[in-house]
Amino acid sequence: MSVKRFAKPSEKAGLPPGVLVHVGEEMGPTRITVMDYDAEHVEVQELSRAEDVARFREKPTVTWINVSGLQDVEAIEKLGQAYGIHGLVLEDVLNLNQRPKLEIFDDYVFTVFKMVWLGDGEGLDVEQVSAILGERFVITFQEKEGDVLDPLRMRITSGKGRARKSGSDYLFYAILDVVVDNYFPVVEKLEASLEELEDRVLSLSAENVVEDTHELRRTVLEMKRYVGPMREVARMLMDAEENLITRDIHPYLRDLYDHVIRVTESLEVLREGLSGLREMHLSAVSNRMNEVMKVLTIIGTVFLPLTFIVGVYGMNFEYMPELKWRGGYPAVWGLMLIIAGFMVGYFKRKKWL
Repeated sequence: MSVKRFAKPSEKAGLPPGVLVHVGEEMGPTRITVMDYDAEHVEVQELSRAEDVARFREKPTVTWINVSGLQDVEAIEKLGQAYGIHGLVLEDVLNLNQRPKLEIFDDYVFTVFKMVWLGDGEGLDVEQVSAILGERFVITFQEKEGDVLDPLRMRITSGKGRARKSGSDYLFYAILDVVVDNYFPVVEKLEASLEELEDRVLSLSAENVVEDTHELRRTVLEMKRYVGPMREVARMLMDAEENLITRDIHPYLRDLYDHVIRVTESLEVLREGLSGLREMHLSAVSNRMNEVMKVLTIIGTVFLPLTFIVGVYGMNFEYMPELKWRGGYPAVWGLMLIIAGFMVGYFKRKKWL
């Protein structure tokens, strides 16, 4: 199991702060979709021009603006101007190497987090998402089309749940909640991979165990990098001023914080389990080597007196009485078999064999 590695931010090196440059892989064209709703109605549309978002700015409804694909820097700059977003915030949006974080401004809250889910193959799909919470609006920026937020969109369009009856702060929480909830299937997949590796180690099917263990360990460490900072994000949201995050949302934020803690603890258990797995693998290899050495030692011990007898009668002295004895050959064989049988029986009584 593997995760995507991010490109290095070398294109941004040396440029003044606030210069908007897209840093990361190109994931498709920029699309801007708007979901505008209140308790009575919901409107979903795709905008062809970024400046058209300005008409939603003063509406009393809640507006969710989602931007997928970050290649069109000009369109993102126009959207930021329409909603008064600082240039440094937009710079962070376009840099796909950000660490999850939360920043609170006078008029809005800005956060960056990693959206992780199980892909079609063996690996994990990882995408950076930036979200801005303002008065009656939420803006999300995604690297590409496709995410884990469709259940939330369906709840809004169908009117189920409390999303349509709540403000933008609840929408902001709900986005984070869906993302964090999708960490759990990923953790379960990692736990299943660890159990499979443990079974392979215990059954001595050790082919590629070292490589698979190392890859799983890298994936767990990557997940810890994504999830660990989310604890601080949830904590800062609970401490935010009431003009942005109302008191009604605090119980939900505490639940979000609890989910992040559970994922973090599960990842820590996984990391410790991987350390134990490496020790288990080394112990299994050592035990198998000891078993081989024990068998070889027993075989060598059994044949040692037999080799001595054969060596004695293999000497080419002329005056050896047994050499001219008619029953000498079978007598030597009988003696060797008796000695070998006695030693094997002795080893079995000692449970060495």
